[in-house]
Amino acid sequence: MTRTSEPFISIIIPVLRDAEQLARLINTLPVVSVERSSEIIVVDGGSDPALEELRVRFPNIRWLQSRIGRGPQMNHGAAVSNGQWLCFIHADTCLPVGWDHEIARINEMSDVVGGSFRFVLDAENWQARLLERGVEWRVRWLDLPFGDQGLFIRRDVFEVMGGFKSWPLMEDVDIVRRLRQRGRLWHSDLPIRVSPRRWRRDGWFLRSAGNLCLLMLYMAGMSPERLARIYYRRNIRG
Repeated sequence: MTRTSEPFISIIIPVLRDAEQLARLINTLPVVSVERSSEIIVVDGGSDPALEELRVRFPNIRWLQSRIGRGPQMNHGAAVSNGQWLCFIHADTCLPVGWDHEIARINEMSDVVGGSFRFVLDAENWQARLLERGVEWRVRWLDLPFGDQGLFIRRDVFEVMGGFKSWPLMEDVDIVRRLRQRGRLWHSDLPIRVSPRRWRRDGWFLRSAGNLCLLMLYMAGMSPERLARIYYRRNIRG
C-alpha cells in the first residue's frame, strides 16, 4: 500500500450497544482512502444486530467481533490494523478537525510515544465546563488522560508493551502509566467532544466523583476485578 508523507493511522472503535452513537461518529470521520492514509475499524463486543444497517451503509469500514471488554476489543482491532499510529476512540465521541494532521506532526517527535486530545463535554451546562477544568488539571499535573479523550499510540510501542490488559476496568489508566515509562505523552489542545449522556443520567458531579474514587482505589492497589464489581453495582455503564 502506498502511503503519503503523513503517518498511516488506524482508528479503532470498541462498541457495545452503541449503534446510535457510532452512526453519529462515523459521519464525522474522513472517508477511508489510500490518499488520506487512514482506516476505520469497529470492534463489537456484543453481536449487536443494530449494527447491520451501518455495515451496509459503510462497507469500507472493517467490522469485527470479539469477546466483550474494551481491552480485548481494542487489542483485536489493533491486531488486524495497518497503522503506524493507532487511535483508540469511544463511540460517543467526536474527533476534532485536524486530528490527523496533529498526529502527523507528532510523528516527527521521536520522544513522543502517544497522547490524547483535550476533553470537552458536548453540552452548554456550567457543570460541564467545571468538569472539563478538572480533567485539564488531571492531565496537566498527573499526566493521566483517560480513554474517552482518544488515545493515540505508536504501533511499535503498543506492540512492545503487549497492548491493553484484558481487565474489566482501568485498562486505559494502566496503558497510559506504562506508556509514560516508554517516552513522552503529547496532550493535544485539539478538543475531542464527548457525549454528556452518562453525566446527565448519573448526575454531573456524582459520576465524576465516583470515577475519582475508583481511580484512587486502583492507585491504592485494589484489583480491577473488585473495582468493576463496585462500578457496575452503581449501575453506571461504559
